[in-house]
Amino acid sequence: MTILTLFCKIDDFFLAYEKCQATHCLPETTPPETRGRPRHQHPSEVMPILVAFHQSGYQVFKHFYERHVCVYWVNEFPHLLSYSRFVELKKEVLTLLTLYLYAHFGECSGISFVDSTRLRVCDNQRISAHRVFAEQAGRSNTSMGWFYGFKLHLLINEKRDLLGFEGTPGNTDDRRLPLWELSTERLFGNLYGDKGYISKDLRELLKAQGIHLFYKVRKNMKPLPLSISDEVLLKKRVIIESVIKELKTQTQVEHSRHRSFANFQVNVISALIAYQLLENKPSVNLSELQEINDSPVLC
Repeated sequence: MTILTLFCKIDDFFLAYEKCQATHCLPETTPPETRGRPRHQHPSEVMPILVAFHQSGYQVFKHFYERHVCVYWVNEFPHLLSYSRFVELKKEVLTLLTLYLYAHFGECSGISFVDSTRLRVCDNQRISAHRVFAEQAGRSNTSMGWFYGFKLHLLINEKRDLLGFEGTPGNTDDRRLPLWELSTERLFGNLYGDKGYISKDLRELLKAQGIHLFYKVRKNMKPLPLSISDEVLLKKRVIIESVIKELKTQTQVEHSRHRSFANFQVNVISALIAYQLLENKPSVNLSELQEINDSPVLC
């Protein structure tokens, strides 16, 4: 996606947001007082730069801004700010980025997948000296080892489109996160997860809301009653792991150079937007399920 196309998409959203906001807010009687020089860079110009970074392949945002934006996109953004000033403006568009992501979520078709991944904020050797996220992050252990940071919980459909997300401290149990409260209105049908979601209480809670949770059980547990189609879809749950891999390797959702919690949130949401705007996302092949449903039943 070109920067012009991305800017047009975000600018159209911003115009619709301003129109909607004008109908729900009281008109201002006097303009607010501002100090210093007026800002020249509009939020609809800040947002596409943040999203484009996660589509560019650059590892460091400073290198992307100084070596690419300020060199090749001068005509597209004639009022570019210094890097330090642009970083200060990132937190001002956090709400707009979040609304834009929610507006571009996919549609649930009755088949959904859930998983979580770690977002480290520092190396384990620096945990005791880390201060930026001392009040928000947590230390936990996963199959990849110990880490200090956050967990990113994702819900996707069979087309690999995002249905919901939630960030929690690293020591939050996957079965007790607010993602279920935020996404149950968008979900229905079957939901497939890994062994981290084994919970009878969680299954009953979701079942009362019209969502059937399926997961692989441990060896010492009684197996769940699964149909052939559920067994096939449970094996295809790895599709969400490929989404997580793409988020970490291509859209740079994880790095340890954050200096504020707001900038961390901006980075995560911008990465999710960059992923959601990908044009070619391979989906689950459901032809095998169709063959199973069409096959005759042997008595």
